[in-house]
Amino acid sequence: MQPVDPAALTAELVRCPSVTPMDAGALDILHDLLSSAGFECAWADRGGIRNLFARFGAKGHARTFGFNGHTDVVPIGNAGDWTMPPFGAEERDGVMYGRGTTDMKSGVAAFAAAAIDFVTNTPPDGGIILAITGDEEGDAVDGTTALLAHMEEEGEAMSVCLVGEPTCPDTMGEMMKIGRRGSMTAWFSVTGVQGHSAYPHRANNPLPPLMRLMDRLASHELDQGTDHFDPSTLAVVTVDTGNPATNVIPAQARAAVNIRFNDIHSGDSLTAWLKAQTDEVASAYGVEIDVTVKVSGESFLTPPGHLSDLVAAAVEAETGVKPVLSTSGGTSDARFVKNHCPVVEFGLVGQSMHKVDEHVEVAHIRQLKSIYARILQDYFK
Repeated sequence: MQPVDPAALTAELVRCPSVTPMDAGALDILHDLLSSAGFECAWADRGGIRNLFARFGAKGHARTFGFNGHTDVVPIGNAGDWTMPPFGAEERDGVMYGRGTTDMKSGVAAFAAAAIDFVTNTPPDGGIILAITGDEEGDAVDGTTALLAHMEEEGEAMSVCLVGEPTCPDTMGEMMKIGRRGSMTAWFSVTGVQGHSAYPHRANNPLPPLMRLMDRLASHELDQGTDHFDPSTLAVVTVDTGNPATNVIPAQARAAVNIRFNDIHSGDSLTAWLKAQTDEVASAYGVEIDVTVKVSGESFLTPPGHLSDLVAAAVEAETGVKPVLSTSGGTSDARFVKNHCPVVEFGLVGQSMHKVDEHVEVAHIRQLKSIYARILQDYFK
């Protein structure tokens, strides 16, 4: 079998307009390619989402390297703002343009190409698993979690896993992720009594208690960080009354905060803190405040060790750059994989992801394949 060009595969995938939750044929391309290379493939679809599981080697082998990634992409926004076709995968001066070129069809193409070439030339003493979802950019409830559920049902397991998300801020090779902050959002609704603004004593204005609560939350120092994490952050992201009249005190006011938290906290501990702060303000102002919390993911850390050393050595060998071990950024599907096996992340420069005219250097796609190939060679050495 001829070596797989990850840039050509990236272009094929980008031309599939797989905006979450649509697949648009992207996973079929990978299914057919991996099957032809001897991978056993299965669908782990759930909730209308397509998810592809592929394994080479014996099921249940004690040494199985896993890759995780996604082929779904975010919407393009206003098509008129793009200077290149958003699903054209057109190249200009060594740069490929299109939605998903960076996040993260190039990453999937690179690890699929590396895995296929590796098993073709050097069948491993162990297994290789590729778990590829069509639901990462959305709510992610039927994506990687469905793949992990499928694996548990079928007796499949990864010993370690690498997620191919973009991890480098500016320069290829400069950063890998060994953990992620947790993420949660809390919505607050304050109920008072509507009235005329000329007679505030006849109303119960929900805005002062809401503003007091938001100030208490935003001005509180959650922590000062840990050895591997920056300080946790809380941001007030919206405040709204839906009140267009200046002579009316509204009956209700709403706000929301988003918290990105390190391993000092958990979703439960922060939820308890939010509710305690809310109860104090509600009692002081004599209003009712309802709180709804959604935890998108808990913080986690894969301690530096064999897996991070393996990936860092391959990155440095192929790029000449020693990657920083980081836990910065938003969430990724690694937050689900960490319950299954040790997991780290390494991928491309992510400057243009989710932006208009998203793009990637074609040479970087091929370099990423070389990095993943070296990781496999060193892991099974």
